[in-house]
Amino acid sequence: MVESSPQIPTGVPTAARVYDVMLGGKDNYAVDRAVAEASLAIMPELRDIALHNRAILHRVVRYLAAEEGITQFLDLGSGLPTVRNTHEVAQEINPQAHVVYVDIDPIVLAHGRAILADNANTTVVTADIRNPGDLLGRPEVRALIDFDQPVCVMLVGILHHLADDEKPGQIVQVLRDAMPSGSFFFITNFTRLGDAPESVALEKQLLEQLGTGRVRTPAELATFFDGLEILPPGLVPLPLWRPEEPVLDASTIDVRFMTGGVGRKP
Repeated sequence: MVESSPQIPTGVPTAARVYDVMLGGKDNYAVDRAVAEASLAIMPELRDIALHNRAILHRVVRYLAAEEGITQFLDLGSGLPTVRNTHEVAQEINPQAHVVYVDIDPIVLAHGRAILADNANTTVVTADIRNPGDLLGRPEVRALIDFDQPVCVMLVGILHHLADDEKPGQIVQVLRDAMPSGSFFFITNFTRLGDAPESVALEKQLLEQLGTGRVRTPAELATFFDGLEILPPGLVPLPLWRPEEPVLDASTIDVRFMTGGVGRKP
């Protein structure tokens, strides 16, 4: 369990720390665990869903670094450092790959600095993705990301923490317009399941306790990829994106509750 700090509010849950709970981490507080437990009471599969989200991150980053030659990764809403982070996967392929983690939670910065102290090609920035212009202009971002060269913009499990009135589609558009041709967007989002009423109940619970949580339909998710060429196999449940092992049952909630994909900017 993390120790409290006067700089870090411990009485308000954050998405980064709730996700840490789901992944079995220790960098969280009682208030975060309460949200996680209430969410698991509605959808016990959430721990497996979090692991699926982490696993697709590994597959996508490895593919883009090894097969597409991407050397720059902008991981937005990155959450707390945990096992096998973006920089570890990318830098196994190319030790010179640059990774910038961005999160609004100051505890991410605190932990990231400690972990990345000896890694000159990776940094953590505290910023709000709801202000993409500010984020893209930060000197600490531009010190590692060359926006004249292709970038992988990662919005992994973060857009469902933005309400519709926060205009997530416009945020993605600003980011897309700022990236050069050949850049990639990697996006995952909670998915509304018509045959699983708990997906609606989970959204209600997250809004009440965490203050964020928007379960979207696959069609709504697809709008985030406007103007991009979607890579095969398309926008699919996370375990079905280029799996390394056969998915024996694709009908379960843990497989279907999050959808994602990768798009290339022409």
